[in-house]
Amino acid sequence: QVQLVETGGGLVQAGGSLTLSCAASERTFSENAIAWFRQAPGKEREFVACIGQNGGSTYYSDSVKGRFTISRDDAKNSVYLQMNRLNPEDAAIYYCAGSAVTSTLAVAYIYWGQGTQVTVSS
Repeated sequence: QVQLVETGGGLVQAGGSLTLSCAASERTFSENAIAWFRQAPGKEREFVACIGQNGGSTYYSDSVKGRFTISRDDAKNSVYLQMNRLNPEDAAIYYCAGSAVTSTLAVAYIYWGQGTQVTVSS
């Protein structure tokens, strides 16, 4: 079973940048599509970005397209989310998740990390 651990969250001013990392415990990590989801207080979990096996495909939500970039380094069993031009609406707990298929739907993902908090001050 793949275990995922997110790091890199923190407090940033509006307009700033953060890079989140998602590290996996298994070498089979490369066989999984990886996505980032986020959940703000009182809101449902929402899709942010995903990357297919071997980095072949990437998808972004409209709210982050052009500001966030997802990438992966299978040699390091890691996926990254570079977040630029952050605004207070981006504040949430960010989760990475793994799936055998590339999808924007949370139900498709069977491996989940514990999340990392991103706070954006205005």
